[in-house]
Amino acid sequence: METLDRCPLGVPAGVRLSDCYSYGYLVAMSGGAPRAKRPYRMKARAKAAEATRKKILDVVEVAFEELFFDEITLAEIARRAGVSVQTVIRHFESKEGLFLTSYLQTAEKMGADRGPLPVGDPEKIIDDLVDHYERFGDRILWLLAQEEREPILKHLADGGRIYHLQWCRQAFNPALEGLRGKVYERRLAQFVAATDIYVWKLLRRDRDLSRPQTKLAMRELIEPLMRATS
Repeated sequence: METLDRCPLGVPAGVRLSDCYSYGYLVAMSGGAPRAKRPYRMKARAKAAEATRKKILDVVEVAFEELFFDEITLAEIARRAGVSVQTVIRHFESKEGLFLTSYLQTAEKMGADRGPLPVGDPEKIIDDLVDHYERFGDRILWLLAQEEREPILKHLADGGRIYHLQWCRQAFNPALEGLRGKVYERRLAQFVAATDIYVWKLLRRDRDLSRPQTKLAMRELIEPLMRATS
């Protein structure tokens, strides 16, 4: 499960420290050495701030795989990252802001992982989808298991459902062309259901099928739908 919305409501700006400086403001007080040193120091400071930010985000990603959202505290994240709570707040403003920024980072990885959409090719569609679920499926399922506990997680889960719906519209467009009204909506719903992450979970985690057998089983679900005319 993934989201098309790259900028959900409520995400903090995430301004890079290096963007906060303006050459118009950097007026040297005297000539010679200070002019050369000040830009260097600012670049070093910006680089250090970015490294700290990345370290915190990496810690959040790991923590969310181990703990429920309501068990994660800013103090725990700060402890794991080796920084102060105030440093975390300075970068992300709040726990919600920190998590949303982390989620966007993960979503960017997920989007890059999907690659070009193999429209109308059932074998390639399922190969790519199952490989994607193998890399990110357990993380997505962990988020879904908590969506009723926290409104922010419900918002993200709903965004992922919208993404998957739009993905299916594009991937299976050749099989949907020419369909109208209730027939179109039913066929689209079938494609969404057949490629849902819980189908992958049922086959791989619950029934313990191998990755190749899971791909075959999911292809066998969608191929008849792609041949159907009504």
